[in-house]
Amino acid sequence: MRRKLIFVYNADSGLFNTLTDIAHKLFSPHSYPCTLCALTHSPVAMRGAWKAFIAGLDAECEFLHRDQFRTRYPTLEIPLPAVLYENGGDARLCLPADSINQCQEIGALEQLIVDHCLAVSASDRP
Repeated sequence: MRRKLIFVYNADSGLFNTLTDIAHKLFSPHSYPCTLCALTHSPVAMRGAWKAFIAGLDAECEFLHRDQFRTRYPTLEIPLPAVLYENGGDARLCLPADSINQCQEIGALEQLIVDHCLAVSASDRP
């Protein structure tokens, strides 16, 4: 079974929210509330380096917005953004918001994912 990582943004889905996020990133990027979004996306698209990193992972990757995450996992109350590892329908935190929020550049985030999420998921294999 292929490992699965779930990336959860601290932003809601939908056209209005997307447009609001674009404006926020453009006009006040330092106060944008989602470091995961800020590092991995330009104001309008996924960054090429991030896209290449995700494509190179030996893991299925899913991306959820805050509202989608809360609908799917209503009992899992964690600060966002976050990265989770899912195994057999059970999701568990592998990269918490405080770690993501400390990242200043994409390389630091990628290293945390390799060290904390892929290493965890590898230890779950039979």
